[in-house]
This record gives sequence, C-alpha cells and structure tokens, in this order.
Amino acid sequence: MFSNAIRLFDLDGFEIKLDPSWFLIAGLITWTLATQYFPLTLPDQTGTTYLVLAIIAMLGFFSSLLLHELAHSVVARRFGVRIKAITLFLFGGMAELENEPPSAMSELWIAAAGPAMSFALAFAFWVLSGMSQATGVSEAATLVLVYLAVINMVLAIFNLVPAFPMDGGRILRAYLWHRNGDVLQATKTASQSGVFFGYALIALGILAAFQGGIGSGFWYVLIGFFVLGAAKSAYQNQLMQSTFAGKTVSAVMIRNPVEVSPELTLSEFVNQVMLKHRISFAPVVADGVLIGQIDRDVLAAIDRDNWTNTRIGDVFAGLDVAVTIPPDMPVDKLMTQIAQTGTRKFLVVEDHKLLGVVTLANLIGHLHSRDGVTARAL
Repeated sequence: MFSNAIRLFDLDGFEIKLDPSWFLIAGLITWTLATQYFPLTLPDQTGTTYLVLAIIAMLGFFSSLLLHELAHSVVARRFGVRIKAITLFLFGGMAELENEPPSAMSELWIAAAGPAMSFALAFAFWVLSGMSQATGVSEAATLVLVYLAVINMVLAIFNLVPAFPMDGGRILRAYLWHRNGDVLQATKTASQSGVFFGYALIALGILAAFQGGIGSGFWYVLIGFFVLGAAKSAYQNQLMQSTFAGKTVSAVMIRNPVEVSPELTLSEFVNQVMLKHRISFAPVVADGVLIGQIDRDVLAAIDRDNWTNTRIGDVFAGLDVAVTIPPDMPVDKLMTQIAQTGTRKFLVVEDHKLLGVVTLANLIGHLHSRDGVTARAL
C-alpha cells in the first residue's frame, strides 16, 4: 500500500515509516496552527514564535498518532498477529497487519487499544496543561499541551465511530463476529457502515463547500473517499481470505481447458477457438505434450493480413516458469503472486502434463459466487 514510504527507524521491533503524503498534512497542520490557532490564543508574539510552537504541536500530534498505532501493534503482537510496519501518511497513521486477528476477542482488544491510548494521552496532556497553568511556567507551553489534549480526545472519539475500517468499525465487527460466529458476514455489515460513513463525509464536504468552507469541505470529501475505498477493500480482502482459506490451485482451476495445436493458423485460432469458446488465451499442446501458450498479446504482434498463413507453432509463447504453477500451490500464495507480478493467466502443470488453467477472471468468479451466497445469507 505504501510502496514509496521512507523507513525512519525501528521501535520495539516495529518498522516506522513515513509516506511522502505526510509532508502535505504536516505542512498544512503547521500552517494552520502558526497562522490561526496560536495568533488567536497567544496574541502579540512574533511570527517565528508562532512557527516554532506550531512545529512543536505538530510533532506532538504525530507522536501521539504513532503511540496510538503502537498500542494497536503491541496488542496485535500479543495475539500472534504480525505487523509489517507502522506508516504515517496523509490521513494519519496505519499499522499494516500481515494477517487478520484469529478471533473476535483478539479483534476487540486490538481495535480498542488505539482509542484507549489516545484517551490516556488526552488525560495526561490535560493534567500537564493544568500543572503548567497553575505554576505559571509558560503560557505558550500550556497552549501546546491544551491543543494536544484536545486533539487526542478528538482522535479517540473519531476513531470510535462504528465505521469499518476505523477502530469503532473493528469493534463492531468483533461484536458481530462473536455474536454470529461468521467473520465474513460481520465484516460485510461493518464495511457497509464504513461505506455509509464515507458517503456521509462526502455529502458533508460538498455541503460545507457550498456554504463557503471550501478548504474544510475538500478535506471532508477526501477523507470520505478514503474511508469509502478502505471499507470496500476490507470486505473484498476478507471475502478472498474466507473463500480461498485452505484451498489449493487444484480446487479452483478450470479443468480440461481448450487446447490448440501448433498446426492451427492464427485465423483458425481466432474464429474456431477464441470467438467460439469466448476465451482470450489457450495452452499449446503437441502430441499430448504442453509446449506453451498463445493469447491476445501474441496476436497483437502479428499483422492481421498474415493471420491466415501464420501457424500458432511459429509464434506461440514458450513455457515460462512465471506462468506455470503446481496444483498444490495455495490460492492465497497465487493471489500474492498475481498482485506482485501483474500476471493474470497461469497453466497448472504437474510432471510436464497440463492439468488445467487459472485466470484472474476465474478467481474473481469464485469470489462473486461466494459473495452472492453471503448476500443471500444476510
């Protein structure tokens, strides 16, 4: 997700990274604090003073975000959930989980850890601001501490909105999962709440823009689209895990696929195979032996006028280890390979014999089939 993120350091075994989009939000927060918050609450100071206070407050805010995500990560690790990294980005911070929580109870504790940390930080900063004000040490320090207390309280409350994939949405999913025992149905319901909340933020942003608040409206819309996309993606990921859990390629492959002879001309291949069977590629087999494959990319490289006198055997793509997979390969590993390489079509081979084919469209069909069953069950 954060392919361009910059690695900063390791903290308690967790890799801390910074996405380039962070600089935009960090700059915006600093500018807002330096030109609005501090001049209004602490008048008659220099621009340099406001800028220094704004930078300190901004760094305190993102340190609080980091502690929020660390709380998630530490609890997740205790339940055996691996964390890829913690990344600060445009919309805050995110702990990247390598695998989903193993139970509803673990999901609940992991989700609740972040808001609990934010509430604790809000209380700590509130106490420190009171002490600072009572001792009269520094009015500027008091204002920074008050800001951090308020922003952590807002962060905790906002994250508790029951809209997946925010913490409140994960708590909702944990409750539904525990009640019904079906993590996929629980994820679908919680994701629907996230979709609704995303659309609500977008509508609120548009309304704010029409009322003159173009800047705030823009951010509401931006955050709304992020929540919307994340909610839909979360359900699709869970659907994929539930559908393909424990399954190997042999369970999802297309058996007895259409095969073509190297003696077939390209024109015959298009008319008699592609159009007739509605397929975009086919294995090439000679005397019962798999020798390669042919697809639209091969056809595109040959002038159409030459299709009638060009044989498949002259232009087919030979066997490539990147597109040949064994039948016992786990489907989740295949999905990872598809995501990493962009390859969409595979030949299932064992002992040099073709057993079947697997395509991305084929896998999506399995997902849609499972999604339909889930929808009827809901």
